[in-house]
Order: sequence, then structure tokens, then C-alpha cells
Amino acid sequence: MSGNLTKSKRDIQSKLPVSVDPTVRVRKDFPVTLADFISMLPFALLLGTMAIAPVLAPRWWLKHYAKISLGLGAVTAGYYFFGLRDTHSLGTAEHEYFSFITLVGALFVVSGGIHIRVQGEATPARNVIFLLVGALAANLFGTTGAAILLIRPWIRMNQHRVAAHHVVFFIFIVANVGGCLTPIGDPPLVLGYLQGVPFWWVAKNCWPPWLVANGLLLGIFYAFDRKNFLRAPRAVRDRETARETWQFDGLPNLFFLAVILASVFVEKPFFLREGLMLAAAVGSYFTTKKSIHAANDFNFHPIREVAVLFAGIFATMIPALAWLNHHSAALLGQNPSPGIFFWGTGALSAGLDNAPTYLGFLGALQGVTDTADIAALLASHGAHILAISLGAVFFGAATYIGNGPNFMVKAIAEQNGVRMPSFLEFIQKFSLPFLLPVLAIVWLLFFRG
Repeated sequence: MSGNLTKSKRDIQSKLPVSVDPTVRVRKDFPVTLADFISMLPFALLLGTMAIAPVLAPRWWLKHYAKISLGLGAVTAGYYFFGLRDTHSLGTAEHEYFSFITLVGALFVVSGGIHIRVQGEATPARNVIFLLVGALAANLFGTTGAAILLIRPWIRMNQHRVAAHHVVFFIFIVANVGGCLTPIGDPPLVLGYLQGVPFWWVAKNCWPPWLVANGLLLGIFYAFDRKNFLRAPRAVRDRETARETWQFDGLPNLFFLAVILASVFVEKPFFLREGLMLAAAVGSYFTTKKSIHAANDFNFHPIREVAVLFAGIFATMIPALAWLNHHSAALLGQNPSPGIFFWGTGALSAGLDNAPTYLGFLGALQGVTDTADIAALLASHGAHILAISLGAVFFGAATYIGNGPNFMVKAIAEQNGVRMPSFLEFIQKFSLPFLLPVLAIVWLLFFRG
């Protein structure tokens, strides 16, 4: 997801769909042509189907989701290959997808070889501590690594009263908002580091909004979980107040996990990073005891589902990202405030993958300031880069597709019997009423001026 994206903002700008109707415009310097709408239609159809079909026709969706995702992806790929003859954009998207799915898949395999046994159950206070530890761990293992490693013990801790809010707030905190303190934490920040943002600049500038956002989310979760706890039968509550013990199996897989995390920062030669990740996954799978895989109910169904759906997403979003990169400066105006970058990066990170969105808005900032050097940009517009960073990381939690681990966590939870909200339910019941106010408070405190 990270390596080849560092050049994509310039590459994509020169590979836009041909405009066939220049009379359709939103504003004088901001054209939206008929060709743009048509080229982005498969992406809209895929997102719409992902949102509606699991609710209205779940069995049909389970049977046909691969055909829909890959079919719509093939439509966009065919348009770029045969219509625009733009093999470069297709190659870039293919490499980005391969990097993304290699990282997620390798972490899925390695984490499946680590079994965390929990004896005793989780009270609301213990759950809050667990999520806080997960938020800190996300900065060491990445949001993807921490989420996939911790989601199974998280579900086992709460097995007697597990509900959708347990997994949703896990996605909010561990899989997204918690990981903004180091470049390791989230793919957009990896890209910023590769572009020249110093490693420790992130921690130095992100910790106050990190503290506010995670503190608010943990407080909301505690209120949810206490209500859930008090509704549980007395026998369950008595069990959950018992002493909690932890045991770890498969710890040699921490070595393979370290190899994967270190390889994230390998840029050249091409595919060396992915080769290291695949080697770590293979080594982990064949050296892990079968008893550990059995204890984790490990199988490849969740990663297959994620691979198929994101293959369609990465293909169909090519024209959407191209349009964003080409017109972002016109969208932002001549002297945009940091708040505009926070909401702009965030809104698009929720619907597009947050890593290329980060690059798009970083490129837009360089364009409107006429400053290409990152060091100079940090000195003069550090608040804007902070806004882009937090917008990409925080808003990635708003939908299942905003950040890579979100859908993986959903798939693992459903495999373990948790009834998860649909795409729209996730937004309506959790993102809008609980995540959005937290994001608004972050904006008021740090970017409104």
C-alpha cells in the first residue's frame, strides 16, 4: 500500500479520463465532465451495493459478491486499458493493491499463529484498559498488526456478552484513531515519512489530538459497555469480576511480525518488501503448531473476502483518485485553512482508501503554497500537514473501507459469531452519532482558527 504510492500523485494527474463534454461544470475552474461521471460510476455502484445488498439480500450477496466486485473492477480496468490505453495507472493501482493485500494477508497469517488465552471475563473498566493498550500497540505494530493480533482475544474476553459496540469501538480505537503517534501506526503516515516528514515529528505534534480523541472514544465506549454489563445476567457479571489471567502461545511468531513491520520501510528494489512479507507469512504458517491454529479457529475465509472486495475497490477508485488529484487545488481555493484540509482529507478518506487520499491532499498543499520541499512546508504550514495526517487516520474509522484493517476485523468478528452492523448501519448507528462529534471536537480545539 505504501511504496509505489509515493509517486502516484504526479503519475495520476497526467492519466485522467478524456473529457467529452466540457460544458458540464460545477464552477468555472472546476470541471466535472460526463466522462468523469461515467468513469467513476463503477466505484459508486460497488460502494452502493456493498452498503445495501448485505441488508436487503444477504444470501444473494454472500453468493455473488465476488462476481460484483471483480466484474465492476474489470469494467474500470477495461476502460483504462482499451479506452484510454493507460497502462501506467493500471500498473500503479495493481502494485498498490498487491502491496496492500500482501501486508494485510501476512499480518493475518502471522497473528493467526499467536493465541492469547484469557481466563476470566472483562468488566467495562478492564475493557477500557484493553482498548487503551491496543491504541498504544497500534503505534508499534501498526493499526493492521495490532487489530488483527488483538481482535480474537478481545472477542474471547467478552464472549458471554459480546455485542456490535465491542467490535465497532475496537475498529475506531485500535484499528484507526490509536495509530497516529508514529509513522508505523497507519499507512498514510508511512507515506508521509517516505515523503520526508521526520519520524518523531508525528509523535511530537499528534499526541494532544490523540489524547483528546481516544479519551472521548474510551469514555463513550465505557458508557455503552457499562449499560451492556448491567443488562447481563447476574451469573455473567459475577464471572466477569473474577480475576483475569492471560497466557500466550506461538510467541516465536513475534519474530515474523517484526520482519513484516521492518519491511514496510523497504522501498527498493521493487517487490522486495512484498517478498519479505510473503516469506514471513509462509514461515509462520508452516512453523506454527496446528493446535494454535485450531484454538484460533484459523482459516483463510476472512482474507479471501477482503482480497476480493478490495480488488474491486482498488480498480474502480482509479478515476476517483485521479479526479481528486487533478482538482484538489481548485476545491481548496487559494488560501485554505488547516480545518479545510482536516475535513477534506477526512471526508474522502472515509470513502476512499486513506493512504492515497493523504498523498492527494499533501500534493494539493504543495500546489497551493508553491512549496515542494517538505522541510520548508513543515516550517511554514505544519498545522496543515497535521490536519492532513489526522484527517486521514481518524476518518479512516468512519466506514468499513476507510482503512485496511476495518473490513478484516469485521470478517473475523463475523466468523466468530458476532452480529456486525451492515455498511450503512455502521455509519448511521455509530460513525455519525459517536465518531463525528469526537472529530468535530478535535477540529474545534486544534484547527478551527
